Amino acid sequence: MKFYRGISTDPYFNLAAEQYLLDTEDGEIFMLWRNVRSVILGRNQNAYAEVNLPFVEENGIPVVRRLTGGGAVFHDLGNLNFTFIVPRAQCPELDFARFARPVAEVLCELGVPAELSGRNDLVAGGRKISGNAQCVWRDKVMHHGTLLVDADLSFLEGALRADADKLKSKGIKSVRSRVGNLSEFLPGLDAEGLARRLEDRILDGVGDFPAAERAVFTEEQRAGIETLAREKYRTWEWNFGASGTFGQNVKRRFPYGCVELSFEAEHGVLTGVRMTGDFFGIRPVRELESALLGCRLIRSELAGRLEAVGQYVHGASPDEIAEMFEG
Repeated sequence: MKFYRGISTDPYFNLAAEQYLLDTEDGEIFMLWRNVRSVILGRNQNAYAEVNLPFVEENGIPVVRRLTGGGAVFHDLGNLNFTFIVPRAQCPELDFARFARPVAEVLCELGVPAELSGRNDLVAGGRKISGNAQCVWRDKVMHHGTLLVDADLSFLEGALRADADKLKSKGIKSVRSRVGNLSEFLPGLDAEGLARRLEDRILDGVGDFPAAERAVFTEEQRAGIETLAREKYRTWEWNFGASGTFGQNVKRRFPYGCVELSFEAEHGVLTGVRMTGDFFGIRPVRELESALLGCRLIRSELAGRLEAVGQYVHGASPDEIAEMFEG
């Protein structure tokens, strides 16, 4: 088995690195990596349902879609992420326990009462400390998980959301579990310290996996990963456009009246818009609704199409109404 340590904390680069290794490497691989603050979406999720867009935009938090299914997770430098890649022949069916068990074993050695729970979680003391996800990619299986070491849980709560009353989505909803940091069980533990312990055990062999040999990303690999990140993982089309069909209703009261916005979108593009309320205007609002069709759900693009909104909703600004599309 080859062991890679992440060379970047850029979430776009790291998720591209996983796919690059899937596409180009043979045999077993283990990688440890960390991301700066970011929201990592499950492959089948609707970004507009799962993410508190005003919060992540205000705080400069990137939203990146991964290859695996499951729910949205929040990453920061207090998280340690691990990835296993093995040939499909070694794992013909999805098997979370095979990959999570070695990690739980190392945690138990450190004194954390870690155990598998449900389909894809590691828990300790009744609290979720790790979420795991898995996918089949061509002739390989990838399993990855995130370990909460000393993460800022306030940002986790602020960045993720699920509001079933407001949003009806064909994407999968995240399950919000009671989470906890490993540092609560081991005061003073940080992500780098846990990485060193996992690295030592992986290099020696752990669980069903033999001793690993250290591997270093070459310049060619780095260039390939950067290309994949640029062409896929940094794009709006992958991260937001891959969202399914959904409908949303938003109601806001402004000094100029109440505005209620109902809209539908498919793959992040508006397919239906209805604006009602007790506002005044000098032009029929149906014109504005038609002008918004086909617009991507990006605030700057929405504001551009809403440039003349004051003629339809007297007193309104483009930014105010564009923000309503973020829920």
